[in-house]
Amino acid sequence: MSYAGVELGGTKCVAILARGPDAVLARETVPTTTSDQTLGKIAAILGQWQFEALGVASFGPVDLDSASPTYGRITSTPKPGWAGADVLGRLRQAREVPAAFDTDVNGAALAEMRWGSGQGFDDFAYVTVGTGVGVGLIANGLPMRGFAHCELGHIRVARLPGDTFPGSCPYHGDCVEGLAAGPSLTARVGAERVNDLPPDNAVWDSVVWALAQLCHGIVCAGAPRAIAIGGGVIDSRLYLLDRIEAKLIESLNGYVRLPDGGRYVRAPALGRDAGPLGAIALAMTARP
Repeated sequence: MSYAGVELGGTKCVAILARGPDAVLARETVPTTTSDQTLGKIAAILGQWQFEALGVASFGPVDLDSASPTYGRITSTPKPGWAGADVLGRLRQAREVPAAFDTDVNGAALAEMRWGSGQGFDDFAYVTVGTGVGVGLIANGLPMRGFAHCELGHIRVARLPGDTFPGSCPYHGDCVEGLAAGPSLTARVGAERVNDLPPDNAVWDSVVWALAQLCHGIVCAGAPRAIAIGGGVIDSRLYLLDRIEAKLIESLNGYVRLPDGGRYVRAPALGRDAGPLGAIALAMTARP
């Protein structure tokens, strides 16, 4: 059975046709511009493929309430022209098949649980640190949500003593995203310096601190069996994961003991394919 998936990102979108991670039949990348242009190009790609189910993993916030009149749409977003965009409705026009819609991080978490670093777990967390900070938190095999989906990247955390950076989040200033995402690094040191920052630069102390505080909250809220952290800020700096885990253990201070059996804070086994394969994992839930 062939599945189509769409990972909708803030910078680029990936459309993928696959039977699984070892059987990718086609892949196309579309720059994220306006909603009409971007969704139109993706729908045209999907219209050329044959598949039995569709999975859409989108940046958010999005409406995941299937009973809502705005189900499948992006809600509030700082991305110009995307608030209210009917992502699922536009893409489903390409082919009448069962479809599943969720956040990009929930999709990536499900992909890692099916094929990657979360195999064997029913409780798992996937964190992406890139343009923003997103968290896919899975409990008992299902993404956690109530009236909305998980937005732990926007929680306010204890500040690293001495760090006076006000944060870059347009909504909350110094939430985790405002302290650790790519735009915060650019605001702290300048775009031309970000890629050249050495491992011992003090800015990484603040990033590690913020992400460890995020992990503290995840552990206390959901107690997942492991936390995978990826995304553009982390992918090329995997040395930060050991530091995040050490700071997490220090922060928990013995109140909660992490599971035995290897690194708790780990890299995604699927790497940068976690996102596109997350859309395929969602499609598989629509039609197993």
